[in-house]
Amino acid sequence: MSLAPSAAPARLAFDRGHKLKLGLFGANCSSGRSLTTVPERWKAGWDEMSAAAVMADDCGIDFLLPIARWKGYGGETDFQGTSFETITWATGLLAITRQITVFGTVHVPLFHPVIAAKQMVTADHVGAGRFGLNIVAGWNEDEFEMFGVARKDHAGRYEQAYEWIDAVKSMWSRDDFDFHGRYYDLRGVRSKPKPYGGTQPVMMNAGASPDGQAFALQHCDAYFTGVRMSSFEERTGVMVPAVDQATKYVAEVREKARAIGRAIGIFTRAEIVCRRTQQEAADYYRHWVEECADWGAIDKQMQISKHMTPDMPDYVQRRKQHLHGFPVVGDADRVAEMLAQLSSVGFNGVGLSFVNYLDEVPYFRDEVLPRLVRAGVRNAP
Repeated sequence: MSLAPSAAPARLAFDRGHKLKLGLFGANCSSGRSLTTVPERWKAGWDEMSAAAVMADDCGIDFLLPIARWKGYGGETDFQGTSFETITWATGLLAITRQITVFGTVHVPLFHPVIAAKQMVTADHVGAGRFGLNIVAGWNEDEFEMFGVARKDHAGRYEQAYEWIDAVKSMWSRDDFDFHGRYYDLRGVRSKPKPYGGTQPVMMNAGASPDGQAFALQHCDAYFTGVRMSSFEERTGVMVPAVDQATKYVAEVREKARAIGRAIGIFTRAEIVCRRTQQEAADYYRHWVEECADWGAIDKQMQISKHMTPDMPDYVQRRKQHLHGFPVVGDADRVAEMLAQLSSVGFNGVGLSFVNYLDEVPYFRDEVLPRLVRAGVRNAP
């Protein structure tokens, strides 16, 4: 993958030559990304989180990507109700790992750029250049009310994000300047030290709207987007991706980047259930997704993120789609095949989530990673 050009050299630590980068996604939050009540769900305690990070680092996983969450979604489990703040979380994990890139996910309206710039540089020096920034313009009004921050309209959120990142990049590259904008009026700004090694942290954004995508293409090295599902596959018992649609979308994003003289990595996410047999994987997937779904948390999340309520005509169908996400379910051959397919579509990386990261990553490491090496999308350790 070619990282996007910027004023500073690319972060080569993030680009170790894998055609398909892999990361753990959402492990800083209780339940991770699994809206389920099963007792083995992820608890996100520091001891298990740090053990999972070291394990991921040792087996060559490329990155850890957290979710910035300040308040849970209720339901039986209070989904993601327990979480670590992501810059301090990243700093701690960077101190105990050696190679992996650890992102901090930052809500622009909640972090003053002068403070955030120094916090991130601190993490970056702890990790010798392995900190990454996942920048979020902000959308969750339920959380923002905790801070007494009014949510801006969509255009206003990205106007502020452009100013915020301009201010942060300025602090990362120069000193003794004034910054005058609509949202920030900064005078005599000085911030030392600069990011590690004279480079800038890798930056990611997941804005799904045209404004969000335009922001990512202009300012970020990586754009994070979802994969849409298309149909139910009888053989595996799960939904499968709309490959043609995803191929077209990825190509369109790359063309937009080229049109403004940039290259960008395109990342997506997947929920992994990998077992010794296809049937075992499909049975467990149905168990945690459907039999043990946390429907109260699902309804709350849909209400906040999609502004949908149960009285809407298509609510039941949308609710089911929301629950499923993008499952990669099967034995090691099938899981490796689907991840390699995402690479063939044009994705540069995938953020992986598991019901329990610490319990399930070892089998993924031992069985799926070697298959991805043989498929030509990962380098041998």
